[in-house]
Order: sequence, then C-alpha cells, then structure tokens
Amino acid sequence: MISNKKKALLVAVALTVSTIASIGTVSAGQSASQIAKAGLAELASGKVYSTGPNGETAASADSLTFTSDELAKVKALKATAAIALHLTSDWTSGQLAGLKKEFAVLGITIVGTTQADFKADTQVSQIQTLMAKKPSVLISIPVDSQAEATTYKAVAAAGTKIVFMDNVANGMTAGKDYISVVSADNYANGAASAYLLGKKLNGKGTIATIHHAADFWVTKQRWNGFKETIAAKFPGIKIVDDKGISGPDFAGDAQAAATAILTKNPNISAIWAVWDTPAEGVMAALRAAGNTTTVIATEDLGANVAISLAKGGPVSGLGAQRPYDAGVAEAKLAAYGLIGKTAPIYVAMPALAVDHGNVLQAWRTVYSAAPSQALRNSFTVK
Repeated sequence: MISNKKKALLVAVALTVSTIASIGTVSAGQSASQIAKAGLAELASGKVYSTGPNGETAASADSLTFTSDELAKVKALKATAAIALHLTSDWTSGQLAGLKKEFAVLGITIVGTTQADFKADTQVSQIQTLMAKKPSVLISIPVDSQAEATTYKAVAAAGTKIVFMDNVANGMTAGKDYISVVSADNYANGAASAYLLGKKLNGKGTIATIHHAADFWVTKQRWNGFKETIAAKFPGIKIVDDKGISGPDFAGDAQAAATAILTKNPNISAIWAVWDTPAEGVMAALRAAGNTTTVIATEDLGANVAISLAKGGPVSGLGAQRPYDAGVAEAKLAAYGLIGKTAPIYVAMPALAVDHGNVLQAWRTVYSAAPSQALRNSFTVK
C-alpha cells in the first residue's frame, strides 16, 4: 500500500518531469546553440515549471498583496519574527535582505536570527533558544526535514506561525501546521544550467555531476533538471561520472570529489556542481590540477562564481535563484498568517539563466543591489 504522501511525491515528480521535458522543443538538424536558445527563451517567460514538495502548483509572488486595512491590521499587531537558517552564504544574505526590508514595511520586529552550519542538532538547539523569545512567526529552512520534524511541530503547537524556505518538515500540513513554503523553480534552474552548458560545449563532450547526497527536495530538483535536460536535448553530451557530497564542508567535499573525477577522467569537458559553494571546490580542484580546459556549470549566483563568470573563468553558466524576492514573499506570507488571510501553500520564483553576458544585471535582479566593485572590476568584454 502506497501512502498518500508517497503518492503525492510520485505525482509531483511525474508532473515536473513531463513539464520540463517539453521545454524548448527540438527539431531535427538544430544546432546546440539553437536548442539552447529555444529552451532558455521559454524559461525566461517567467513561468514556473516546478511543483512543490507534495505536488503543489506554484503561486506567483506577485499575487501576495494587502489592502490598506489589512496592512494597518498587521502593523497594529506589533508582531515579532525569528529566522532560523541552515548555513551562511550569499543566498542566505539575499534572503535576509528581503526579509528585513519587508518586515520593516509590515511593522514586524526581528528578535533573532541564527545559522546552523548545516547541522540538524545545532538548528534544533537554535530554534529552542529563539522560541524562548516567543516570536509571532518563524521563518526557517530545515537542515533535515525528518530529524527536525518534532521541533517544528512543537513551534506550531506553541502558536508561532511558520513559513518554510525550500523544505518542509515531515508530517506537517500547509494551512494547519505552517502557512506556506517559498522556493525557486529549482528544476528549471537545473535545466537553465544544462542549456548554457550544452551551448558552451556545442552539444558534444563528457561531463560529471556533483550532487547533494541528502533528502533535500530542492537540490534533488535541480540535479534532475540538469540531468534530464542534458539527456533529452543534448544526446552528444554524456554524463560519465557522478559524486555525492553531504557536507557540512561542501567546498572541501566537492574539491575532493572533483579531484577524484579529474584523476579518472583527465580530459573531461565539464563538471556540474549542485550550488555555488561546491562549485568553488571544483574551481580549487581545477587549479590544483593545472586544468584550464574543463568548464563548470552550477546553480546559485554567489560572489565567487559570479566573478569567475565575469572574468571568463571556468564557470560558464548557471541557474540562479532569487533570494531577495523570496525573502520579501516569506515576510508577506508571515503577515497573511498573522491576520488569518488565506495564503497560497507554495510560492516559487521563476528561473534565471546567467552567463558572462548578463552576470552584472543578474546580480541586480537576484539581490536587488548593485554588483560589488570586485565583480564590476572582474568583468571583461568578450
């Protein structure tokens, strides 16, 4: 007997795969560049292709609005918020910027922010400490959805409203135990990096992948989006190796994985890394090997991979999340819960393909801030 949750997960996977497989129809005789152009154009439409952790259809962040009366009601509550993050990164910095901006608009005071170095036991302790401050809402991304489920259920039972980032704690129901979950279109971002890499390699070559070896919904989505797009759209590109990393030293783990890949496949065309921190580990492995020919595809626009893109380094392209916009959406959803307004149970940001040509503008889009001087100085005109 298959449980209802397992059925929902199977439906979510089936819907996502069938949708993504249709992105950028391939015609006989098309070049890799033409295939990539068509796929990227469709991804740029703003449509969200991924479904949520339990098969939910995504709502747009643009749908989150307040009347003047609702906004006044939120402000009158003088509510408080706690934020429990999984680690420190450019992505979490973008999230915090969006959350702080929108909470200020809503009159909600942040009483504590933590990051757990990707350790579930650390995050459990941090959440318990945050709860001593009796926050009205908790915004959090679970390190381990199973191991921390009891902790998040206790938060909900105490009357604190929850908005999840990316992952949902196991056994919790939207609209009852938590308000909503906010994420990126991770499957489409995986597809975006595949299209950019397919174009870079002119549709031919050997590649390896470094995936996140954990039960983490969003990283599974981007890995599948990349692999399935490569297989469906670029049959001349073969995945010849794969390594999993579990952290918490994701850069170090990825460097070791990439070193093993390069030892076995010294002439490999490219390595895909599941997000920017592992990609930094791949860059370190390439430097150590004196390899100047293997290129990197990845996800997330972190500062170091952005600089590599800007100066024409090994990173050739990536799919970017929009953490600032996600933070704004999470704050709005928290306010929805505080005033009892019905909220969409899954909100997702559209994919964003980033290469050398648009890296500076993409930084502004992703972080709602100007690129750093270091990034601007790194940009070379091709």
